[in-house]
Amino acid sequence: MKRVFTVLLITALIVSGSMAFAAGQSEAADDGTIVIGHTANNTGIDSYQTTHDTVFRDTVEATDGVEAIILDAKGDVAQQISQIETLIQRNVDVITVWPVNGKAVVPAVKKAFDAGIPVLIVNSLIDESGYQYVSGFAGPDTYAEGENAAKGMIEALSGNGKVVELMGLPGYVTAINRSGGFQDYVKANAPGIEILATEPADWNRAKATQVMENLIVKYGDAIDGVYVADDNIGIGALNALKEAGLAGEIVMTSACMFGEGYDAMEEGYIYGSVFQSPSEDAIKAVQTAIKLANGEEVPFWNYFDTPVVTPKNMDQYERPNF
Repeated sequence: MKRVFTVLLITALIVSGSMAFAAGQSEAADDGTIVIGHTANNTGIDSYQTTHDTVFRDTVEATDGVEAIILDAKGDVAQQISQIETLIQRNVDVITVWPVNGKAVVPAVKKAFDAGIPVLIVNSLIDESGYQYVSGFAGPDTYAEGENAAKGMIEALSGNGKVVELMGLPGYVTAINRSGGFQDYVKANAPGIEILATEPADWNRAKATQVMENLIVKYGDAIDGVYVADDNIGIGALNALKEAGLAGEIVMTSACMFGEGYDAMEEGYIYGSVFQSPSEDAIKAVQTAIKLANGEEVPFWNYFDTPVVTPKNMDQYERPNF
């Protein structure tokens, strides 16, 4: 192993507070300890990322011979590029990246590749042009999540109707995949369903409410269904539907279930969603990173299960705690 740093999982701020380091570093001799360098997308922006961060830290702390330097890009891709470069300079054993922008981080990932440091992309993919520089991906199959939401919409509308879509952040690969999976499946399997509009909600609940309000003004009673990229957006859209007196009349399907979405499904407002655990997501990331640091061969795709949840089977799943 390379020279390592003893890292206490206590967040400290450096560079004017723009980087969140797992701090308490003290130089140590090469004792075989694996050091994971992790740059998160935007911890705290929603409950999923907060839970992922907590479980990532806890998993590292509970694993003998493994330490971590944990940084947070705060949704700033320039900051994330700088963080990847910092982790290269720190000579960590493996770098895990939850990308802010899948295309913009590719040159920085290539730098890690050129430095001989394996890179694992977690939760959301980078652009395909960067696949040659990474050792794998650990996270959900977001394209399949979009397909599953489409299957639910087709079932709920019996294959006919008009649908609007609220997608995540443009340029973010998870948003692109969830949208693509939904649209491709609908177009291939339900010619009777028309997608009237696809509007970005940027993973932001307040923006989702505003976008849904505008879509109601534009299309009104013509809307039969709403597809949302996750339940956080879904609750925002639902607030607008309730205000317009349309909640429960318009079918909603989602690509990722949150706790409040579980409640909304129980109340009859969401027809179907996908169970994606941030805990499983984080554990899969740490476990796969350790294998790469040890020189083990791993599959490129390291997905975890994301089952479909509907009112018919929701009693088989605990309410998400995020």
